[in-house]
Amino acid sequence: MTVAAGIGYALLALGPSLSLFISVISKKPFLILTVLSSTLLWLMSLIVLAGVWRAFLPLKSTTWWPFAILILTSVSFQEGLRILFWKVYKRLEDILDAFADRLAKPRLFLTDKMLIALAGGLGHGVAHAVFFCISLLTPAFGPATFFVDKCSQLPFFLVSAIIALAFVTIHTCSMVIAFNGYAEGNKVDQYFVPAVHLVAGMVTLVNFASGGCVVGIPLLYFMAILTLLHCGKMVWRRLSETRQ
Repeated sequence: MTVAAGIGYALLALGPSLSLFISVISKKPFLILTVLSSTLLWLMSLIVLAGVWRAFLPLKSTTWWPFAILILTSVSFQEGLRILFWKVYKRLEDILDAFADRLAKPRLFLTDKMLIALAGGLGHGVAHAVFFCISLLTPAFGPATFFVDKCSQLPFFLVSAIIALAFVTIHTCSMVIAFNGYAEGNKVDQYFVPAVHLVAGMVTLVNFASGGCVVGIPLLYFMAILTLLHCGKMVWRRLSETRQ
């Protein structure tokens, strides 16, 4: 392949995130800091998980259940970290509201809170894409490409970029849903996020079957679209309630 192909894979994985960053996040310095801190936090969590599981490598590629356990433990760890991230954010929100009260300024609006959640989710998604896709793209800039036997229909780098885009969408929307669920005490939203995360992770195991990527990728995008629609519905409901 060429440099153009490598750049294309990177833009496929992170292009929508870059557009969202430029059009929304970059307008407010606090959102930029939120994205950066969130990205760093989730990258560190993935590095920690990789370090823990390194003791059990290599896993047999012919057996799926060790990978299922890996995904289950990773999702559980990250969802626990999401709750911690929320508690830190909530503490910061209380400090900002108290500061605004002292200055006789308005508190954070609902849109501000949702944008902060969006920035946090974008950081989570970017960290996932960097760890699982961008870090693998160096050979894609060379004169050839790479296929795997289980998915000979598509180049490995293209599959990685497509999967990364789906998870960026899931993680970005999930943070908005989760923050709203924690704030409202909405159990449906609180359980929806880890359930989608776990199911999306397990769906990737389909890729171990011969030609599995042909089935696994559409299933993964079904989960991404479901998360996006649920997020949009929730945001519309909350904004409508605020207007009333």
